[in-house]
Parts: sequence; structure tokens; C-alpha cells
Amino acid sequence: MEILDNINRLLGDDLKQVVRPGSKLRIAASCFSIFAFEALKAELETIDSLQFIFTSPTFVPDDATDRLKKEHREFHIPKLERERSLYGSEFEVRLRNELTQRAIAKECAEWMRQKAIFRSNRSRAPMQQFAAVSTDGNDSV
Repeated sequence: MEILDNINRLLGDDLKQVVRPGSKLRIAASCFSIFAFEALKAELETIDSLQFIFTSPTFVPDDATDRLKKEHREFHIPKLERERSLYGSEFEVRLRNELTQRAIAKECAEWMRQKAIFRSNRSRAPMQQFAAVSTDGNDSV
């Protein structure tokens, strides 16, 4: 197993080398970005599926256990840092400045509907980040 710091050696570069048509991708990470999708779009279009786990509670309502309680509509969406990174982190400012988020977001949303399942670590227990690619029963990355 190799440890990638995503600074000196990028996960995206390794994924480009190992992802093949029909691959199944499993990732646990703190964030998902539409710009990462755009950078890996050619490879991600060919995969069979993606299972993504946010390693910290993300996009999880605070009191979702009481479903009988009538909620008042709220129009303010709190932008927690990990949720804000969906449309680019502080490292992707240059990409946000190109003003292509809308088109990328539409493509990414359609791809997500077809191939991706997202979950969140609700337990707040620490979770190790990982990426695994299964191709014909073999795991890599």
C-alpha cells in the first residue's frame, strides 16, 4: 500500500493510470469536488460505479432521527467548510475564476445519478481515507 499526500504525488494521476472501463471505484475522503470530477471525467465516464464515503459527517441534518416532527422551511443553507468544497476548495480558486462551475456541475450531477453512491460517516469516529479500484476482481491503488 502506498500513501499519497496529494501534493507531491496526486491521487488523480494514479487513478488515471489504473482506472479501466468497467472498474469499480471506492473512495473514503473528506471532500468531493466537481473540479476533481472534471479532471478525471474521461476515466470516470468509463467506470461501472463509484462508492464514496465522506470521512466526516457531511450533508447530514442534525436531528434526522425524529422524522415525525414538522419542520419549518428554511432558506438559509449553512455552508460548512467540508460541504463548501464541493464546488472547489481554496486550492481550486483559479478553476472557480474560470466560471465554468455551472456546466461542470450539470455534467457531474448527471454522472452521479448514473454511477455514484455517496454516504457519510455519521458516527464522528475517526475514519482512514482510502481509494480502491477493482478491475476484473483485482484491487489496486
